[in-house]
Amino acid sequence: MVPTMHTDIHITPFLAAELEFLCRFNLDTRQEGIKVHHDAESEVIAAAKRLHAKAFITQPDGGYLTDRGIEAAEHIQKVLGLLNL
Repeated sequence: MVPTMHTDIHITPFLAAELEFLCRFNLDTRQEGIKVHHDAESEVIAAAKRLHAKAFITQPDGGYLTDRGIEAAEHIQKVLGLLNL
């Protein structure tokens, strides 16, 4: 039996950048944040701003994961771990 796939799911470059950003966080500690410098790639800067607007991170230039961000990062990192077996 082949599982059905949702055809309305699209991994846009914006979404991919946000997923990659959330994967950069070390989930072993809540005391380690990320600082996005002004000379970082524009995609990374924009992803951080979008994630902050969505309440996943504490600052528009990185910061720490919020509770919502921790949950999202845990799921994303778990799925990527399963896919990379």
